[in-house]
Amino acid sequence: MKLGLIAGNGRFPFLLLDAARAEGLTVVVAAIREETDPEIDLRATADDQITVHWLSLGELSRLIETFQNEGVTRAVMAGQVKHKQIFSSIRPDWRLAKLLLNLRTRSTDMLLGAVAKVLGDEGIELVSSTSYLEPLLAQEGVLTTRSPDEAETKDIAYGLGVARAVAGFDIGQTVVVAAQACVAVEAMEGTDATIARAGELMRSLDGDASTLGRRLTVVKVAKPNQDMRFDVPVVGIRTVEAMIEAEASCLSVEAGRTLLFDRASLIERADKSGIAIVASPR
Repeated sequence: MKLGLIAGNGRFPFLLLDAARAEGLTVVVAAIREETDPEIDLRATADDQITVHWLSLGELSRLIETFQNEGVTRAVMAGQVKHKQIFSSIRPDWRLAKLLLNLRTRSTDMLLGAVAKVLGDEGIELVSSTSYLEPLLAQEGVLTTRSPDEAETKDIAYGLGVARAVAGFDIGQTVVVAAQACVAVEAMEGTDATIARAGELMRSLDGDASTLGRRLTVVKVAKPNQDMRFDVPVVGIRTVEAMIEAEASCLSVEAGRTLLFDRASLIERADKSGIAIVASPR
């Protein structure tokens, strides 16, 4: 069986590629020129069951033709495509331009859902990437040596309410909290940039005058009706590094709906820095 892989940036496409090949699948990669790591070509060189086709972000017709010519009827999306790329940098072909004109809103969910429907109409079923990466989903409970303390637990409870409300509007999936006050909300910039912005804001405050605690808690959630075929919440070592730089002390993710990349290294780095990580129930 052939699996189509629409590859964005980061390590996600490579992890999915490894998982698919471990199941004996032949993989046809649609690599996005503006996003995908060129290393993907090396995988194809080393494995004759991997084929890579490069295309630009706006080439929806070419994506469909590529998969159809390769006999692909089942595909996954893996890897981030920056939100600002989606809405500012693409040169849409006629099919994508028509799709964009018919969108009720320009949210990523609306756009990707429409793309999934177009693919389905052309005989290409888009399935959840977690079908191949279930072992990477965060399991409920404390994941690090240190558990959240009382203040962090209160910040998590407050942050979950805010993050879920924001995620419900498809604005972002992460908030950063200090002393039950919202310091930063994610929009198009992404989780790590949101954490960095929160750290800069806290450093700009006068410590003697500020009524906020100095410690930051990061809360990341899935959308209320998260479509696991795309935009799956992901946490990796870079998120922990961003937290260290911002002097954040605690991270909460949603159990069963967040992928943890390089889990062992991520937990080890968090433990060394005294960061608590917990997977909260829905």
